[in-house]
Amino acid sequence: MQLFQQHSRLFEGNRFVYPVVSRRSRGISVGINLNPDKVCNFDCIYCQVDRRSESETRFVENAQLLEELTSVLRSVTSGDLFRHPSFASTPASFRRLNDIAFSGDGEPTTFRNFDEIIAQVADVRRKLVDDDVKMVLITNASMFHREHVVRGLQLLDENNGQIWAKLEAGTEEYFKLIDRTTIPFQRILDNITAAAIVRPLVIQSLFMSVNKEPPPESEVDAFCQRLREITASGGQLELIQIYTVARQPAESFVAPLTKTQLQRIADKVILTTGLQSAVFS
Repeated sequence: MQLFQQHSRLFEGNRFVYPVVSRRSRGISVGINLNPDKVCNFDCIYCQVDRRSESETRFVENAQLLEELTSVLRSVTSGDLFRHPSFASTPASFRRLNDIAFSGDGEPTTFRNFDEIIAQVADVRRKLVDDDVKMVLITNASMFHREHVVRGLQLLDENNGQIWAKLEAGTEEYFKLIDRTTIPFQRILDNITAAAIVRPLVIQSLFMSVNKEPPPESEVDAFCQRLREITASGGQLELIQIYTVARQPAESFVAPLTKTQLQRIADKVILTTGLQSAVFS
């Protein structure tokens, strides 16, 4: 477990690009941080980004980002990464490059040149790695309605892209409790539906204990109903990822669920929606 808890945004002095061993990707995921200023349009109670310390840089420097990406990709594909103390204990089955992931310390689609950076990263990927290496966007889906984000999603589609959209509530009330944002829940649902009509999405759903209580059964039922509504509207959902807190969360009243509790949620998703679901703990 300790290996999967090391998701530092810093690697050998890099400011924007970092490799991690990903339990959900079952391999190496090379992360790209488009929000080094740690600003996010959500303020999730479970957020595992350390916002207590100031960021070392506030702006993305594209040339530096692409240089770091080139270096890290070469390190992974050559095997040099696994000589580093932080990666020396990586299991053999995880010593493969699975994806380049737009994630980091905030919501990546708030980056104002989102479509341009997607195109530039796709060009580096095309030159350095195999076609089966994915480009993954890990997102709260809040900005999918913006034109430059739509263009960015289309570029992902053209470059073996995959969207992991966050959805972990079934009601507006629970959404506000967990994600603490002024963005309406319905906008998230509408954006996910619109994007999923165009291409299959992965839904990433983090469930947790809040004040020593797991999510209410009624909330899990409502969550499943939202999934059914998305698919009934023509949305394609290829996988529902059910997982929990793995590192120090923003709020002390948040704690991880057990694997048994997560499996119960996944089983309900499968039973009531017919969708594929997997637990990551």
